[in-house]
Amino acid sequence: MTDHVPAVCEALDCSSDAALKQVSGTQTMLQRPLTSRPKKRCFVKNGVLASLSVQDLAAIEECLEPIVLKERMVLQEPKTRVEHVYFIQSGLVSLRVVAAGSMLETAVIGYRGVVGASFLWGGHLSMHQSVVLFAGSAHRIRVEELRRVIKERPEIREHLFEYVQALTYQCVQTGLCGVRHDREQRLASWLCLASDAVDARVLPVTHDYLSSALGLRRAGVTETLSRFEEQGLIRKMRGVLRIDEHESLEQRACCCYKLVSSAYASSQSVISVEEPVS
Repeated sequence: MTDHVPAVCEALDCSSDAALKQVSGTQTMLQRPLTSRPKKRCFVKNGVLASLSVQDLAAIEECLEPIVLKERMVLQEPKTRVEHVYFIQSGLVSLRVVAAGSMLETAVIGYRGVVGASFLWGGHLSMHQSVVLFAGSAHRIRVEELRRVIKERPEIREHLFEYVQALTYQCVQTGLCGVRHDREQRLASWLCLASDAVDARVLPVTHDYLSSALGLRRAGVTETLSRFEEQGLIRKMRGVLRIDEHESLEQRACCCYKLVSSAYASSQSVISVEEPVS
């Protein structure tokens, strides 16, 4: 059974690679000068929050609520009103299209991303199902509060738009990938994207899940992962996959991995709030 969050508390071609610019950078811990408020400031790892200026971050921080993300927790259901926006701190969320009793994953969202930002396009209903795949944590904000904050601080909206554009790119690229690329390329790409999204090399994911999410036969998934293990790229354990050679695995992935990674990198520029913003 999946856990639902209580309402009150909780196609592009690969040749376009040249159009995307890789942005490198290291995320830093965000610290704001102490104020008279006794509340202790929490560590902010989320990529979208980390890209905000000191002033914008201070404005939105007042409305953020920490929340624990439990495995299989459903954050949003299709065709339901979006109540909260989640800035993922750790863990992994699967964004899915659900129809006729089956599902297909369109994107994975980790610490670089946000769940529920579709309200920016003017819609009130979620078109995807968002389910926690790897347990973690997040900061959430009610949609009406975020609307108020971005009305006062328009630059926050711009940062969110840039992220949503990258997320949309991943969803579209996933559709193309499913019909253009083979099983080995798709599996390698998913493992690399998931690893980057959680900033870890150990992924608590099963063969059954990969088969369901990618629309592949389970026997084919097992065969491909066994081949990766023989080549020293990964190590399979019970319910867990460990990536031993990330760079080599990237070489097995299709071009979608680099395209999506570049889209996310270019959507976020890290600003250290310890320094004045020009």
